[in-house]
Amino acid sequence: MGFWCRMLENQEQEEVITVRVQDPRVQNEGSWNSYVDYKIFLHTNSKAFTAKTSCVRRRYREFVWLRKQLQRNAGLVPVPELPGKSTFFGSSDEFIEKRRQGLQHFLEKVLQSVVLLSDSQLHLFLQSQLSVPEIEACVQGRSPMSVSDAILRYAMSNCGWAQEERRGSSHLAKGDQPKSCCFLPRSGRRSSLSPPPGEEKDNFEVWAPVVDSEAPSLESPPLPPPSFPSCCGFARPDEGISAPQPVRRAMGGDHAVRLDPGQLETVLEK
Repeated sequence: MGFWCRMLENQEQEEVITVRVQDPRVQNEGSWNSYVDYKIFLHTNSKAFTAKTSCVRRRYREFVWLRKQLQRNAGLVPVPELPGKSTFFGSSDEFIEKRRQGLQHFLEKVLQSVVLLSDSQLHLFLQSQLSVPEIEACVQGRSPMSVSDAILRYAMSNCGWAQEERRGSSHLAKGDQPKSCCFLPRSGRRSSLSPPPGEEKDNFEVWAPVVDSEAPSLESPPLPPPSFPSCCGFARPDEGISAPQPVRRAMGGDHAVRLDPGQLETVLEK
């Protein structure tokens, strides 16, 4: 009886998908092609996803592309709206914060639709750092990788997943977050995959992804509540909506500094 009870409990387990859009960052600041991108963190126990936890960065125009693709493939199923472009705003920080909230609302609505959730382009958008042309090539079979392969390769890559989290990181000063994929520039890959120096080795832990196995055990425990690494800076579900996020400027490493509102006007519409 115990075996069958556990099996029924697993079958009846409620699926949960938690998505967060945070940490707006100005990339290529000071150049003609500067833009703002956003960190997307996803944690789920849904079997629809290849990786149970993911962290990527996307810019606004990639969201625009995603919505067009979802609408094209969804037929008569309505696709949620994106926050619109605006050339009139009083505060750059305020505009970007409203856009961030709108993008999160968009993803939350999309993930509630079974039809939209079945689109493989959505999964590559959320769980890989492939560019738009690379996503299209993968979905159309013009890439050597399948959709699942692309997601798993990113999940297992050091840049995509190895999160070095200090023990007791809750005591870190603001701006002293440990390195992670979410604090790298969009174009940046780690120049070295070597572990931290020996003197720091004991102070680091590796936060690895959870991926679907081909034969999941019926006796495995249910997925615990999301335990977000402190370096990702995500609010827990029971903490409500997070406070407005300061806009940061990506530097030549994993550091970031606050960007003055007056410097944002050239990058908001990208």
